[in-house]
Amino acid sequence: MRTIILSFLTCLLLFCEVQAQDTTKMPPMVVAEQGSFLIGGTVTTDKQGNTYHADHGYAFYQIPANPRPYPLVFLHGIHQASKTWESTPDGREGFQNIFLRRGFSTYNMTHPRRGNAGRSQEETLVEPVFDEQIWYTKWRIGVYPNYFEGVQFPKDKASLEQFFRQITPNTGPMDFEVETDAIATLFDKLGGAIMVAHSRGVMQTWKTISKTENIKAVVAWEGGGFFSFPDDEPRPDIDVDEGIEYIMVSPDTFERFTRIPMLLVYGDNIPEAKSNIPELDIWRIRLRLAKLWAATVNRHGGDVTVIHLPEIGIYGNTHFPMSDLNNIEMADIMSKWLKNKGLDK
Repeated sequence: MRTIILSFLTCLLLFCEVQAQDTTKMPPMVVAEQGSFLIGGTVTTDKQGNTYHADHGYAFYQIPANPRPYPLVFLHGIHQASKTWESTPDGREGFQNIFLRRGFSTYNMTHPRRGNAGRSQEETLVEPVFDEQIWYTKWRIGVYPNYFEGVQFPKDKASLEQFFRQITPNTGPMDFEVETDAIATLFDKLGGAIMVAHSRGVMQTWKTISKTENIKAVVAWEGGGFFSFPDDEPRPDIDVDEGIEYIMVSPDTFERFTRIPMLLVYGDNIPEAKSNIPELDIWRIRLRLAKLWAATVNRHGGDVTVIHLPEIGIYGNTHFPMSDLNNIEMADIMSKWLKNKGLDK
């Protein structure tokens, strides 16, 4: 089915408590095709022959008129789903539509066992966990209940309400093999695309690269974990043990990371020295690992760029730069990198 969407609806009164972007001031947007599908997964059969389909991913896609060659695949982080990329907590356009306007086909994915891909082959207990204040700090909005000075997060009550409500439970155990199988299947279906991942989605990306040749580039927003170093070299000099934050891999596996260009972006309020707040100190470790890993990959002939936003004069960004108040500026950084790498034509 092909449809032409000439403009967005203006903000519905039902949602007027959120300070939504005034779309009437934006140019019309033409979408040549849009839809959604489930990708990958498994089928099991009981003794009576009844089937159960599960462990698939979900993708919502939009294709503009005259799209650029490589689609963008958006992948969310921990306790999130495709909402990460759809719109901001205060109602502005998210990267899903920002980059659609810039001529890219967009595939907004939710990985297996969460959200629209919630059907799981394994059970889990979904229970209330009073953790929002922990995530507020770990996602570097501030040290709850305070905001960081100059933080690029809307400070109205309605926006924080929206932000907390987009936290999404798992409907089965988190399993990197299950998740990355579905992600790799999507890239193989597309025949080549650019991964735009956030947080834990970056960890999934590192695990997916060895499963498909169709990830043509990576833009990693605030990734942490599974930085993969070759096991024929010394371990990174960092104050954390091997396991989650970094892993050692064979030289052949490591070599896969040298084949494609990658951009890693990190926001503000990351401690420079060891912090007594664990939720913040982990980002000191992750940024340090990102720089060590990039240097290692580049030394082996790769092409990894790390941008720490305060180091280029951009301040206040949280763990969610794609939905911060300056998300257009963040999109411009990504667009410039894609252009410099020849990935926008």
